[in-house]
Amino acid sequence: MKRFTRVLGSTLCTIPFALFGRCGAEAHRTVEVRIEPRSLIGVSSDTTDWRRVATPADRDRLRGWRQAWMDALAKVSASPGAATVAADPLLFDPDRALATATPPPGTYLCRVIKLGANGTAMRNVTTYPEVACRVTREGAVSTMYKVSGPQRPIGILFPESASRAVFLGTMVIGDETRPLNYGQDANRDLAGYVERIGDKRWRLVLPRPRFESLLDVVEIVPAPR
Repeated sequence: MKRFTRVLGSTLCTIPFALFGRCGAEAHRTVEVRIEPRSLIGVSSDTTDWRRVATPADRDRLRGWRQAWMDALAKVSASPGAATVAADPLLFDPDRALATATPPPGTYLCRVIKLGANGTAMRNVTTYPEVACRVTREGAVSTMYKVSGPQRPIGILFPESASRAVFLGTMVIGDETRPLNYGQDANRDLAGYVERIGDKRWRLVLPRPRFESLLDVVEIVPAPR
């Protein structure tokens, strides 16, 4: 079992308090998170077929990735946030996918951009500050996880093709020290694609997350040494 120390940062909490735990001063606590990829996904870390792991609901979300993009961009185009998308065409091009889809092991900076408001409490474009995230190699697959913040995705990257990897995982929240097993709580389950979009630049695309947005785009770039 691997152990990582995570410092919970001051990222704005926009998910309902009762569901996603403490915010504000409580989000600065240091906690030790135990990660065991095989227990997270319920199969051997040598398993490379994501279809053996994904829930039926997440297979539907992955199949509908393009429609989620189109629905989100339609909302964005009619909003003040349209300039954010127009200013970075590579990041927001749904068809941008280059070879070497999986980032190599290392420390990265991840920046979350939520597109298309899902409900009345969110804007159609919401950008969060960069936070540290890490990629590690685990047998035939890789593990990717966000290091700080009150909402911390953790998941497995399954190779699908040279230009795309499938991300399946869960959301760690508040001061939790262990992720829920994937498939245990549909509201925590995460499913998406990882693609390389430039020189040492990747993105994680999460179609139709359970809360806040129609599409989450996570920019992934190497952390400065």
